[in-house]
Amino acid sequence: MLPFHKAVENDFSAVNDLIVANLHSNVGLVENIGHYIVGSGGKRLRPVVVLLSALANGYKGQQHHAMAVVIEFIHTATLLHDDVVDVSALRRGRETANNQWGNAPSVLVGDFIYSRAFQMLVDVGDMQIMGVIADATNVISEGEVQQMGNAGNSAIDEATYYEVIYRKTAKLFESAARVGAMLAGAESDNMALYGKHLGLAFQIVDDVLDYQGHSDVTGKNLGNDLAEGKMTLPLIHARDHLDDQQKQLICAAIESKSAARFDDILSAVQQSSSLGYCIQQAQLQADLAKQALSTLPDSHLKTVMAELADFSVARVS
Repeated sequence: MLPFHKAVENDFSAVNDLIVANLHSNVGLVENIGHYIVGSGGKRLRPVVVLLSALANGYKGQQHHAMAVVIEFIHTATLLHDDVVDVSALRRGRETANNQWGNAPSVLVGDFIYSRAFQMLVDVGDMQIMGVIADATNVISEGEVQQMGNAGNSAIDEATYYEVIYRKTAKLFESAARVGAMLAGAESDNMALYGKHLGLAFQIVDDVLDYQGHSDVTGKNLGNDLAEGKMTLPLIHARDHLDDQQKQLICAAIESKSAARFDDILSAVQQSSSLGYCIQQAQLQADLAKQALSTLPDSHLKTVMAELADFSVARVS
């Protein structure tokens, strides 16, 4: 168990129990796929952020458990849909649901999990929180469409990259931290900034791991982003700092959505300063996340939240 799980151990256990309870369906395939994807070994960082944010802001009730599940279910639904769109065969070191059951069941169970999240949200009964979550799901959907539209475009710049990863990844972290504070009746803007920068740091590091990690560690096939034509930060920086021949190698792979020369591109990226640059940018985001905690009263939970920001970058060490 990681330190940030241990800090909220009892609450985290309650969230896991609530996840299982709310995956119940009279349709067997719904339960099978739902339990498969939810039980696939993720760290459940987004629900942990809800718990930490609520408790660090002094929350004493029980609704943070339900909100943590809402956030996790929205994330899970996006994973099911993402894997269909990306034609992925591996996630978290396991066969994807779409690879095992097919695309149609995966999309439909993703819809079920989305709708179950909103059923739970109605039970929480806070219109402002409902607005935050509704906005987040809309922004995430926009990010998915934007990323799909950008596939195969080798001219993507850093600004566009950050726009996409904010929508696809950081927005849900931002919302998780915000709703935790809102439950506690606390000021939520700084918590939202914490979540936003934490999410950006995580996504940058995930993109670095596609060129520095191993499939048994990252849980995905290395080179997937290249094969999907995704211009991530390591490639953007390498494209702009390598010689013309290597630049053309990267651009051709992105435009053809091919990982056939992944080893050559991997070598070029690793020999450049691009991975170091990306890690520096991830650390900058982690530092901004920690700065956003300045308004919180000192506590063990505040320290854990800062450590979680550092963990987001330490995964590449």
